[in-house]
Amino acid sequence: MSLSINTNIAAIDAYNNLNNTSNQLDKTISQLSSGLQIQTAADNSSGYVIAQDLQAQSNGLNVGISNGQNAISVLQIANGAMNQQVSILQRMNQLATQASNSGALSSNALNAVNTEFTALSSQLNQIAQSTTFGSSSNSLLATNAVLTFQLGAYATTTNQVTVQLAFTTASSLGVSGLSLTTFAGAQSALSSVQTAIDNVASIQASLGASQNQIQADIANLTISQQNVQAAHSSLVDANMAQTVTTFTAQQILMQAGTSMLGQAQQLPSMLLKLIP
Repeated sequence: MSLSINTNIAAIDAYNNLNNTSNQLDKTISQLSSGLQIQTAADNSSGYVIAQDLQAQSNGLNVGISNGQNAISVLQIANGAMNQQVSILQRMNQLATQASNSGALSSNALNAVNTEFTALSSQLNQIAQSTTFGSSSNSLLATNAVLTFQLGAYATTTNQVTVQLAFTTASSLGVSGLSLTTFAGAQSALSSVQTAIDNVASIQASLGASQNQIQADIANLTISQQNVQAAHSSLVDANMAQTVTTFTAQQILMQAGTSMLGQAQQLPSMLLKLIP
């Protein structure tokens, strides 16, 4: 070892080692206190970018699951309203069948049947116009609505589900303005009502298929979110057992480095013993 009063190489080396250990210890303490091994881009630049992408995907999947649940609610509201409309149409079918038996009905009886039939037709319109989701202007059955649901994390058509809702007003179903006061009118109404029942049932079948599709998408999104969160965790979260072990070793190095720096700083005084 070369001893010099002006330049204490041993002390400089001990200080550099102690400073490096201190920086590493600070980083380890930060990891232990936060539970994260990547907190900023300085910790791992490429890992930080990947982590942000995974976080964005996870957030998108989480919202996509919520969107899917809302979509099912929309379809359930529409389907529930159409259930009521089918019940009304079934009653209208009974009335039209009854009116077709005109030979056994008086004019007063026909008028009474027709009055109920007309009232039920108006009720179809009321249900169609009042069936909304979230807003009175967001009608589901009074317009030919095209509903698009975002069920994924990205702006692509594969992350979206589109559902077509058709008119179910009395006029769109072909049961508006009908009269049961004559045999011919009752026969025409009977045919129209039965066609309307088939049309509403067909619309409901389509909604049921869309609802099943969305439920399957939600199940897939849930699994995808779990996998993405696991990938994000393995990249960003600190291995606490390993980090605690590193922390213990660094504490020992800090103590040893501090002690050695003190010893190295005493080396120049040893040169005094060489002076006679």
